Amino acid sequence: MTDTPNRSTATTARRPDCVTEVRRGNTVLVVSGYFKQGTTATAADKMMKVLEAESAAGKQAALYCINGA
Repeated sequence: MTDTPNRSTATTARRPDCVTEVRRGNTVLVVSGYFKQGTTATAADKMMKVLEAESAAGKQAALYCINGA
């Protein structure tokens, strides 16, 4: 017999933080998003990390093209 944890839906169920609908022809996709609770990073902080990573990846790709060609 396996032990399964008891999960109370009253404590774990919560409303999504954002909901987006995307329409493609006759199809509607509904995407629900949840943000991590208790986090201290803002959306601007996360976007800055994405931009820094893209910038670093672009520089590495450019250096490879110069050195590899």
